[in-house]
Amino acid sequence: MPHQSLSHLINSNRPDLGPYEELYKHLHAHPELSLQEKETAATAASYLRELDAFDIHEHIGGHGLAGVFQNGSGKTVLLRADMDGLPVEEKTGLPYASKVRMKDDADGVTKPVMHACGHDVHVTCLLAAAELLVKIKESWKGTLIVLFQPAEERAAGARAMVEDGLYKKIPVPDVVLGQHIMPYRAGHIGSRVGLMASAADSFKITLYGRGGHASQPHRTIDPVVMAAQVVVRLQTIVSREVSPDDTAVVTVGSVQAGQTENIISDKAEIRVNVRTVNATTREKVLAAIRRIVKAECEASGAPQEPSLEPTSMFPFTVNDKDVTDALQPPFAEHFESYNPHIDRLHGSEDFSILGTSQDRPCSFWVFGGVDPEKWDQAEKAGRTQEDIPINHSAFFAPVLQPTLRVGTDALALAAVTFLTHEE
Repeated sequence: MPHQSLSHLINSNRPDLGPYEELYKHLHAHPELSLQEKETAATAASYLRELDAFDIHEHIGGHGLAGVFQNGSGKTVLLRADMDGLPVEEKTGLPYASKVRMKDDADGVTKPVMHACGHDVHVTCLLAAAELLVKIKESWKGTLIVLFQPAEERAAGARAMVEDGLYKKIPVPDVVLGQHIMPYRAGHIGSRVGLMASAADSFKITLYGRGGHASQPHRTIDPVVMAAQVVVRLQTIVSREVSPDDTAVVTVGSVQAGQTENIISDKAEIRVNVRTVNATTREKVLAAIRRIVKAECEASGAPQEPSLEPTSMFPFTVNDKDVTDALQPPFAEHFESYNPHIDRLHGSEDFSILGTSQDRPCSFWVFGGVDPEKWDQAEKAGRTQEDIPINHSAFFAPVLQPTLRVGTDALALAAVTFLTHEE
């Protein structure tokens, strides 16, 4: 089927997105933390059941959900959306802003929760695309899998689903496709062949000292000073050990020690996040972190070795050339603003595990959610970095349209590109 016909097929059969706007508002107001996405998964399952086309498989790797629509012989395509929110207190001021607080099963602490990374958009778009694809089922042949993944933010969900026997429950796909909303102008969409997103490694580092009274520091080994030295020294890894032609990020996102000002603690905890874009640099940076932490502890006379506990690991997201090239003509035809050479993401994803675990090709694209008028004003003033909230910000608030339309169309268009039945 010609690409122009695919575009016409999508435009002519797109469901009324009004109800999906309301669904999005509901999801946005009711986020759930990673590995605790019970109600979000139940909502998605309920919508799929109403379509009366999918075999539904629930509770995979936690709250993971997969719907399988077998529509004759042909390729098998998997479309993925992630579901989890973040421990962020929302400050958007939206009438449907989250006021949710949840006890985090990971540490037992009650936290504010927000969809600060747009996973509510992803779920909404995949459900709308599922309705569209069911509506046009006479125009394609094959098997459609819609997968709703938990715990992306902790790099745990995709792996958990695979290890829980995902592909014993559903067919192994021929191609795995996904998307992410980003702080670009709404209506814009883009992808690239090759590396699409960086790898990410996170650690909890515990430094051990000897506690005591704040008035007698000479009788203690102060882990706060030790931690301060480690934090400063870690900043030199990128500036002094990574080539200017390469890319890496080392961020210390949390430093915790002690409970009050007149007690020197006996330990300090540092949480570190690392981003890299090639395997060699990744190993070099991780080795440098271990070296620096160990050396600073020795220099401080620490009574025991530090501990470095991995807390998450995101793989490199690499877009398969053949799959991504196949999507470029229909995307260019359908979308007014499409960039086939978009910059790679500094962020990371566990999406590709759904494909690489089965040696199947993947392709991942991004689309914008910033109000076009707000974007144009910020761009004109040269203030897009200052005035446009980014993912994980307490002010991250995608505009409803054309964001939902673009996300819905992209998933449906990508699926039919591989599922279209040739007469």
